[in-house]
Amino acid sequence: MNEENKVSEEADSWEIIEGLKIGQSNVLRPDKYEGFMLKKRKWPLKGWHKRFFVMDNGILKYSKSPLDIQKGKLHGSIDVGLSVMSIKKSSRRIDLDTEEHIYHLKVKSQDIFDAWVSRLRHHRLYRQNEIVRSPREATLRTFPPSTAIESPQSVSTQGYKAKVRSCLARCQSNLTDLSRLLQSLEILQRTQSAPNFIDMQVNYFTIPSKCNKPRVFELNIKLLTMHCVTACGYVSVGWNHSKPTHAVSSVIDQPLFCCKAVRASVFLNLSVPLQKALSRELFLLLQAGEQMGIPLSQQASNESRLSMSESVSEFFDAQEVLLSASSSENEGSDDESYVSDVSDNISEDNAMANGDFAGSAFRNGRRTYLSAPCPDTSNINLWNILRNNIGKDLSKVSMPVELNEPLNTLQRMCEEMEYSELLDKAAETEDPFERMVLVAAFAISGYSSTYYRAGSKPFNPLLGETYECIREDKGFCFFSEQVSHHPPISACHCDSKNFTFWQDVRWKNKFWGKSMEILPIGSVNLTIPRFGDHYEWNKVTTCVHNILSGRRWIEHYGEITIRNTKSSACLCKLTFVKGNYWSSTVNEVQGFVMDQEGKVIHRLFGKWHEGLYCGMPPSAKCVWRPGSMPTDYELYYGFTRFAIELNELCPELKDALPRTDARFRPDQRYLEEGNLEMAASEKQRIEDLQRTRRKRNEENNIKQETRFFKKVLDANHRERWVSNNTYWELRRNPGFINIESTVNLW
Repeated sequence: MNEENKVSEEADSWEIIEGLKIGQSNVLRPDKYEGFMLKKRKWPLKGWHKRFFVMDNGILKYSKSPLDIQKGKLHGSIDVGLSVMSIKKSSRRIDLDTEEHIYHLKVKSQDIFDAWVSRLRHHRLYRQNEIVRSPREATLRTFPPSTAIESPQSVSTQGYKAKVRSCLARCQSNLTDLSRLLQSLEILQRTQSAPNFIDMQVNYFTIPSKCNKPRVFELNIKLLTMHCVTACGYVSVGWNHSKPTHAVSSVIDQPLFCCKAVRASVFLNLSVPLQKALSRELFLLLQAGEQMGIPLSQQASNESRLSMSESVSEFFDAQEVLLSASSSENEGSDDESYVSDVSDNISEDNAMANGDFAGSAFRNGRRTYLSAPCPDTSNINLWNILRNNIGKDLSKVSMPVELNEPLNTLQRMCEEMEYSELLDKAAETEDPFERMVLVAAFAISGYSSTYYRAGSKPFNPLLGETYECIREDKGFCFFSEQVSHHPPISACHCDSKNFTFWQDVRWKNKFWGKSMEILPIGSVNLTIPRFGDHYEWNKVTTCVHNILSGRRWIEHYGEITIRNTKSSACLCKLTFVKGNYWSSTVNEVQGFVMDQEGKVIHRLFGKWHEGLYCGMPPSAKCVWRPGSMPTDYELYYGFTRFAIELNELCPELKDALPRTDARFRPDQRYLEEGNLEMAASEKQRIEDLQRTRRKRNEENNIKQETRFFKKVLDANHRERWVSNNTYWELRRNPGFINIESTVNLW
């Protein structure tokens, strides 16, 4: 009976398919395989759609029909060798995580499912074997031949080992230099005043309009390119060398932005292929070294960015940015970014929404920095934690405290109120279409604080945990509560003289092998009493890329529809464009406000981390843009000024807050103070305490009631959590400190 249960559990769970083992070679070329499968679409047409797939030499192509395949009308192409593959036997599901996209496939018949899994396994191994073997013939043709690997018989074993170690050290050094170069470029590129490097990449002999010295510009590009390449120590380029003195002196004569554009163009075009090539060369050396008896632990130091494991599939996971950055899907659009071209006329009334007034960010009497920087997480092996949780909800998986930030989900919900001035302005705007534009800007602004936050996650609130935020400077009072533990549901309510805001969101986190998706289920509500408006909208999907290694980055994609349930006069649709790290469309938002007849009244565009514009370029007006980041924000979890203030516990608040407020949570407080040992210990103790409390309640058939929210059914008979209007009453009289029945969560 136990064996049957075990088999049933295995069939009902996700299984990750292992890749090529180290030392495994001579994988036979698989036969071409084709047939229909169901592919899941997320938006705009959700559901499962029938598609025709062709598997050939490790590349899975698909279209609507065999005829479309023959005509070359492909809908997509997947390199299964560079993908994390997982299957779920009970539902006949196959998932392929390519980093840029997560492909969800399903087969109706068990026999066909087994056939596809078998073929995919074979093609995946063959493709990975080809990738391991091919760099010498293709990608690494610019590298000098390695005599140590190609002719080991010509040297002694000791000499061979020494050469391997030398090559490893050189590769690692080059990789580190290139990584630092890329990081510096990213920081420069993300500065609002810096030019858009992706859009400014030009052909080596194309002259920007602001450069009036074409010949000099050409020489500068050659010089900078040769300098970048020769700095790697490996590659020689067959360009004609111009006189260095003339070229160097001419750089000074160029406009500053030209120099930045040239350097960015060269570095972005060369550093990725070089880093990709060096990574593969390093892997080949490691593989050869182990075959010669050199342990992997001696080959790669603890500082190495590459995590070598027994499976080549893990190697591909660790290198997804380097291996995918040169694919056709990652190439930037030819269209130049129009955000930087529009006029930036921001009225004084709207300046508060942009964080430009000092009174909003600096003179509110709140703290302006955290007491300790974020911890180093480079020594945490996430693969060991996550490899058995492919396709599962990660909210049930306990993570090391170092991966958290000193805020929890309830406080993150409050972060969405950072630009509440937009709603105040909407309450003063008579035109319903302009009001909708401001509400749309507010909906987008809630995502801006996540741009620098991909490296950490908020704490999961305990059942019954609360958070309160009173902002006299912004004119609102906010509170939130964790109303359900499994599934995790957070609810919040915010009151202002101009508006009322509330939402309840169920968070589903799923790990797909290279990336983690955060799927919010629920709705956001906003009322503006002056006009009798009740706006309602959904949230988009969030994806954190490069979970296992590389520079993590966060992406939001999907469609938001904002409706005024009290009036059909206007409707707003916003599309968060799905892009990739190197694309010019990354973080892009497009939308429109239309009347009840479908006529577009206002067009919206921008980027969720940079700003929103209304109109048509170049005459469009800026509706909103985020405030500047605090000093050294990279060292302090990427927090905005508003986020830094959220967990502050002022002396006057200690007796006013309920004991369940997140500010009193010890593990979160220890992490903020930089005491990792105590933070980890308290986190474990608190989680154990919650499990014990839940088990005791289940045994005694006790249901823990929510304190400040109640469950209701909306007009569409969906369950919703709304305020029961008791929080502020209890706070005033008798006061939370006088209520002895308050649950002690920690």
